Amino acid sequence: MTVVALTAIHDWVDAPGSVVSWSPSPACLKKVQDAPASEVPASYQQGQHIRSYRNHTANGLEMARLLIPAWNMPGKCDVRAMTYVINAYLRRHDTYHSWFEFDDADQIVRHTVENPNDIQFVATKHGEMNSAQWKKHVLDTPSPLEWDCFRFGVIQRADHFTFYVSVDHLHADAMLMMALFVEMHMNYEALAGGGAPLRLPDAGSYQDYCVRQHEYTEQLTMESADVRGWLDFLDNNGGTMPTFPLPLGDPSVHCAGDLLTVQLMDDHEADRFESACTAAGVRFIGGVFAAAAIAHRQLTGDDNYYVITPTTTRSTPAEFMTTGWFTGVVPLSVPVAARNFAEVARAAQESFDSGMPLANVPIERVYELAQTEETPRIRPAGPGVPMLSYLDVGLPPLNPVIMSQWYALNGHIYTDLGAANQVGMWVNRRSTGTFITVAYPDNPIARESVAEFVELMKCIYLRVADGRSELVSSSRLPVTTA
Repeated sequence: MTVVALTAIHDWVDAPGSVVSWSPSPACLKKVQDAPASEVPASYQQGQHIRSYRNHTANGLEMARLLIPAWNMPGKCDVRAMTYVINAYLRRHDTYHSWFEFDDADQIVRHTVENPNDIQFVATKHGEMNSAQWKKHVLDTPSPLEWDCFRFGVIQRADHFTFYVSVDHLHADAMLMMALFVEMHMNYEALAGGGAPLRLPDAGSYQDYCVRQHEYTEQLTMESADVRGWLDFLDNNGGTMPTFPLPLGDPSVHCAGDLLTVQLMDDHEADRFESACTAAGVRFIGGVFAAAAIAHRQLTGDDNYYVITPTTTRSTPAEFMTTGWFTGVVPLSVPVAARNFAEVARAAQESFDSGMPLANVPIERVYELAQTEETPRIRPAGPGVPMLSYLDVGLPPLNPVIMSQWYALNGHIYTDLGAANQVGMWVNRRSTGTFITVAYPDNPIARESVAEFVELMKCIYLRVADGRSELVSSSRLPVTTA
């Protein structure tokens, strides 16, 4: 899931400004580097990310790894107040208290600072930078194999400043900006206005989540119901993950990623689309999956649509305000042959709802268990795996008041673009309409394929919104044949 549409960092263009950034003091770095090893394991998400980064680096490839929320604040930045706010935030969220390394057995070892007050970020003035210069500065955020793989900064202009945070995915997911924006923006406003720091409720613990995750996954077997759910999904796709229905270019030729954002519907069309979903007995998300399933059917003639969708694995109110990587994946299997929109949407909704427990089973754990078979029948994903996410920014766990303030302050989440061979699709419903952002390999073949798939989905959304959902039925015969 993602809170707001991602924007490629190369599209971050704004007026020049005077840059101040925050990074750890030398004394802080020394204390953190001396932190003892911890028994707390890295989460499966973190472990996969660290290994993927090492593999990318070994092959001379860049990896998309940074989440970069940025928003504007009025006036001149009070550097002293912002320093306090940044350090309070880092000390409050325990994911930032650890760093990782590989031991001699190639296992990932966590080191955790014993006293969070040893974490001390200090400000450095860099002078004026243009957009190209500050983007390079942001992209120089250290790697996930270094503790300080997160940075903070401001770009000061005449009457306002842009505040940004650059965090490696190791420590955050797409819900990052909720805790970040609420804590840092409101706390800074209180301090800069001459008030006292905000008294915030205790945050949850990401380290506790890592322990719980491993306690749960260690007792899983090949016979566990949720593991079997994953195995059935993989078996239906030839023993691996599904693939995007259109060509994406030669996967052996490495290329960077790019983003495409398209408005699918305006706000009135989205309301009518939702009414059609409600009439079918499903939520908006069921319609999102149905539109993709019907598009896939029309392109391939496949009787079933398979895709994965991310969802949060947060389970308590405290965790929803905690920074960390709390994301799992739900596999969807949707029968689509000879069904109209309402029928496909109901099947998609049922698959999503019944599959939610599988989000707590990391696919990496399924691969581990499968390797214990004499003849493993599943294999890790290859290139071209599609992911489809949906989020309505006006519904829980988000807060529409906070989101409206975010947009009013020109809030964005930027991301870097590393080597890419998968297709990520994020559908977001906002007050101004429904949009899709697609991440894809940046080559002409993939660009054309993604544009074709998005245009076909858009046509389906609009036909449903126009009251023609009965006409959106998938033929028993392929619309296109190989």
